[in-house]
Amino acid sequence: MRKVTLLLLALVLAAVVTPGPAHADGPAPRLHREGRYLVDEHGRLVIVHGLNFVWKRAPYAPPDTPAGFTAADADWLYEHGFNGARLGVLWAGVNPTAPGVADASYFAKWDRVVDLMAGKGIWMQFDMHQDMWHETYGGEGVPGWAAKRPLPWSLLPYLPVPFPYGYWIPEVSAVFDGFWANKGGLLDHWVTFWKQVAGHYRSQPYSMGYDLVNEPWVGLEWATCAIAGCPGSYKELQRAQDKALAGIRTVDPTGLVWYEPQQLSAGLLMPTWLQGVAGEQNLGLSWHNYCSATFLASFGIPFDATETCTSFTRNRERNALDQAARMDAVPLMSEWGATDNARALEIDADAADENQMSWLYWAYKRWDDPTTADTAQGLFHDDADLTSVKTDKLRRLVRTYPQATAGRDLRYRYDQATGAFTMTYRGDAAIDAPTRIFVSPVTAPHGYDVVTSAGTVTKNGSYVDVDADTNDVVTISVTPRP
Repeated sequence: MRKVTLLLLALVLAAVVTPGPAHADGPAPRLHREGRYLVDEHGRLVIVHGLNFVWKRAPYAPPDTPAGFTAADADWLYEHGFNGARLGVLWAGVNPTAPGVADASYFAKWDRVVDLMAGKGIWMQFDMHQDMWHETYGGEGVPGWAAKRPLPWSLLPYLPVPFPYGYWIPEVSAVFDGFWANKGGLLDHWVTFWKQVAGHYRSQPYSMGYDLVNEPWVGLEWATCAIAGCPGSYKELQRAQDKALAGIRTVDPTGLVWYEPQQLSAGLLMPTWLQGVAGEQNLGLSWHNYCSATFLASFGIPFDATETCTSFTRNRERNALDQAARMDAVPLMSEWGATDNARALEIDADAADENQMSWLYWAYKRWDDPTTADTAQGLFHDDADLTSVKTDKLRRLVRTYPQATAGRDLRYRYDQATGAFTMTYRGDAAIDAPTRIFVSPVTAPHGYDVVTSAGTVTKNGSYVDVDADTNDVVTISVTPRP
């Protein structure tokens, strides 16, 4: 009886310490696009602050271990306000043996993680991650049967080149050119992969949709991209992603589908040239933001030019908003950071706030990443120990922000030094759900005060609901207690 009592007490305490998200009765959670914003099932504007979860080595999904992903990780994400995740569902995992032959055990590995995240109200983007195509080239992503070396290069052994320089090797570029051209029906097999993934996850209410291909490489024309952004090559990227979209729509008519611009646009100041799709309502732009000054520092180059990242990231934010407007899509900064440089993280996060830009930081844990510039990309010194978190990084990433806003014309600002937060929006009385704000426990460890110009305030730990039944402008401020 004593053991039973202790067990019950432990379960009660666990529920108190790590509560799940509170949802009003009504429609199932679901995101869609309205203009440049993600909008939930209640009609609220949704801002996502999340992380990347990509296990790049076989079996291409995190294990159920402390160093992988467990219920403790899902609790940690909720407690720190991370409401988004980019999950690396690799082609190599879904179709390991032959085109179109799905491995149910691989989906089961990810379903375990998906269920844990959904239980905490975390929006999930399913990402066909690849880096330098395949392990043959020192990367990962596609199945072995999709990585046949082309002539004449296959006549000689391939000596892998470290990431990201392997992209510059003519053989790797030729492989990508063959893919875009559907050589051997490879592009068609990729579309089948996406139909299988979308068919599996179309009923997941916390799905944030499908990120078609991570950092697509344009092939042998890549050198021209640094000059003009290679608009001609975008025709191939457009055709391929349009084809995947069409395939997905046969199994999931409404889920968000995310296009990506070519890889070099993440780190160089250049335009992007993706186009919209007639009649498509739920298109997204999944874009990446990596300031070259921070990237050089990751290689040990003793040159600190971090402050130049301010103008760089503002340019990339503007470019993403312009590109999304041309596509009639919602933008999402689905990769950024990848550094322990706290000032660089602050610059990018502040710029995202200025533009109400949702983001997914790279990365949650290092997970023995084979395609990385350094070992400073995860949030922890030890992947197996959640108490080993990098505190300077945590302070920049765990921010007070509006997760769901019951209105429009949203503006907000967070001061990571003081923890002070303000937001304004024009209320929409037709929305039957509160505005929800996450308050950073890092900058408000002793509690906080909330002042609103309209409505009532309900606190639930680090989460605040403001219920303002009005069409007027609402102003809210959050101030940490000393």
